[in-house]
Parts: sequence; C-alpha cells; structure tokens
Amino acid sequence: MKVLLISANTEELNMPTLPLGLACVAAATQKAGHDVTMVDLLTEEDVESGLKGIFEKFCPNLIGISVRNIDDQNMENPRFLLEPVKEIIAHCRNLSEAMIVLGGAGYSIFPESALSFLGADMGIQGEGEVVFPALIDRIERGDCLSGLPGLFLPGSGISCERMFSKNLDRLPLPNANLWSTPSQKDELWIPVQTRRGCSLSCSYCSTGSIEGRMLRRHSPEVIIKWITRCWEAGVHQFYFVDNTFNLPPSYAKEICRHLIKLDLNIKWWSILYPKHVDKELVASMARAGCERVSIGFESGSEQILKKMNKRFTRGEVRQISEMLLEEGIRRMGFLLLGSPGETKESVEESLGFADSLQLESLKITVGVRIYPHTLLAEKATEEGMIASHDPLLFPRFYLAKGLKDWVPEILKKWAATRPHWVIPDYR
Repeated sequence: MKVLLISANTEELNMPTLPLGLACVAAATQKAGHDVTMVDLLTEEDVESGLKGIFEKFCPNLIGISVRNIDDQNMENPRFLLEPVKEIIAHCRNLSEAMIVLGGAGYSIFPESALSFLGADMGIQGEGEVVFPALIDRIERGDCLSGLPGLFLPGSGISCERMFSKNLDRLPLPNANLWSTPSQKDELWIPVQTRRGCSLSCSYCSTGSIEGRMLRRHSPEVIIKWITRCWEAGVHQFYFVDNTFNLPPSYAKEICRHLIKLDLNIKWWSILYPKHVDKELVASMARAGCERVSIGFESGSEQILKKMNKRFTRGEVRQISEMLLEEGIRRMGFLLLGSPGETKESVEESLGFADSLQLESLKITVGVRIYPHTLLAEKATEEGMIASHDPLLFPRFYLAKGLKDWVPEILKKWAATRPHWVIPDYR
C-alpha cells in the first residue's frame, strides 16, 4: 500500500523539532513492505501548495497525520494549534479520497475529543509502530478494524485498550539518512529516545497518558549503533528527549560509557530529573559530549514541590546544578508558577532560589496547563475551576488565587536585570 505520513506540526515553540515518533512509524511501515512517503510540514513555507505538490507526485492509499501539540501552553495568550491541523485535513480531503488516521503525542492525550474536532476517519492512541501496520493489513484484506489496540473510531470510542511494547528493541528506529538534509545539518539537534514511560506521576504531567507509566528501555547497544549511523550520515548534534535521562542512573552511565568509548566527538543535550545524580554521572556526561542540560525543578519552594508530587528537594537541585557547573555543562532551568498552594511568598521564594543558582538560562511559565487524568485535573474539578465532564481539549489553566494581577509586574521587575530569563509576553 502507498502510505503518506504527515507531521502536522507547523509551530517552532522552543526549538526546531523533528518528528521522531512519526519517523519510527514510517520505519515500521516500510519494514512491513509498504511504500511510504513522510512529510514534515514545519519545513514548508506554504502548507497548501506544499501538500498539493506532494499529492501530485505521490497518490496515497492511506494518510497518517501526526499531531504533536494541542496548544502552546501559554496562559496569557494561548494559541489553539488544532485549527491549522483541521485545515491540513481539509486540504488532504480536497486532494485525495484516502482515509486519514491520526496519531502522535498530542493526539494520544485527547484521542476522542481530538478525533471529533478534527474530523479524521480514525485515530491511534499510543505507540503506532505495531498498530499502524496491523491497521493497514486489515484494510487491505477488508477485515473488521475493531480489536486493534488503541484504535479510536468516530462515535464508537476505543475498540481495544492500547498496548505498550515491552521490548523497544523490537521496534525499528528511523533511517539515519532521514535527518541528513544538507542545508539544515549544522543547525539540527537530532532527537534520540532511549526509553519510554514514566512512573513519577507529577501532579500536572501528561507523559503517563502519552507513554504509559511503566519505564521501558532500548538496550544501550541499539541506541549507540543508531547514533553511529546518524554520525556516518553527517549528523553530529543530538538531543536526548527522554524526560528523565538520568533515571535509572546505571542506564544513563552505560550510555555515556559507550559514547566515550566511541569518541565520535558529538554534541548533545538532555533533560535531567534533579535526583539520583552523582559526580560520576555528570563527569561521564561531560566526557561523552554533553554540552547542556534542561532541569525542570519547577519551583524553589519545598511546600510547592511536595504538592506537585516531586521526589526531590531544593538542596538536591542546588547540588546537581553545582556539579554541572563544575563540569562546564550549560544549565537551563524551568519554573512553573501558579500551581495549587502557590502564594506571593512562594513565588518570591522560587525566583530567589532560581536566581541563586546562576543558571545560564531560565524559562518561567505562569499558569499550569490542565491535562486529563492528572492530579491537577482532580484538584481543579474539586475547586470548581473546570467541569468534571470537560475533555480539556481547549486549553484550560490552573492559577492560584491572588496571583493573576501581581505576577506580571513582579516578573518584569526581576527579569529587567536578568536578560537570560525568559518570561511570558505580557502585552
């Protein structure tokens, strides 16, 4: 079957992002024997004309569309990003009679409501590397589609509970040449995902809805071979997209040992959960080519950290920050202000704490996006902030009382002499 896979993301929110999940689905679909063309609309200046040109060259029997972002998580001036996706689907309808299947991280959080809003033929929640080729097989044979894990059909909901692949090494990784566009090669940070799932259950986080709560890992050897193939294709910058690169520490250290042994002279950055980080790990990361780290400590108040269900303390954040500084690894911190229990005093405490770390950069978000099936959603429902039946597809935010008018002025005051701080755009 001829399959067209489209990454519908047209927004560069924090940095240029490459569609890693869709590329994995493309690799699995090709492995199943199908003719696959993959398109990243972020690289198209004119989406409508770009799609037209693609359909003129490639007439698909099936179209898969990956939805990465639902909104920009900006409470002050929120942008709902599914309207452009809806337009993309309309363009595809005008150009082809092929069925349209939704997937992607954003879609997986809102499988029913996003499917209804976008008007596609069906959607797959969760990992598509196994289910999407199975779906194609059933379509080709004219079999009933019900019973496929994670498949949602309009008006009938999910046909069978989603599944998570326990052995990630059985799933193919993208073709390394996919990332080797000459004009972009020196700018791109190629995404690497070594593990999926998270059991930490932070109060506001949607990762469990996307990847599940059981941690699953690729073997280090598989990841290193893939990085080597990318390096041979001319790519030397990588971004480990794992939400918790350092968990478990033994696995992170093994990845670093392999990279040090290969000595490929690559650059990379990662996301650290500020706990279970020691000097051995940080030194290994630096030797392996790690240049910068994102640290989502979110608050400088012990009370707020507990309410967020964080498992670390301010002291651990400071200790880890100092270890990274000693090894010359740049640090980008994140503060998330306004969650349950937040007060003017705790905000000031967080700002002072973040400032004391002397980070190279700090991004501050005000107001917490409420996602379904989270502790924050339960709290917001209890307080009457949202209705219990609200699917939360359209962005809703939690902001503790008393902060709405006060926070903008205090952030402007702090950021005025700190050019490395990124705060919301208050206009």
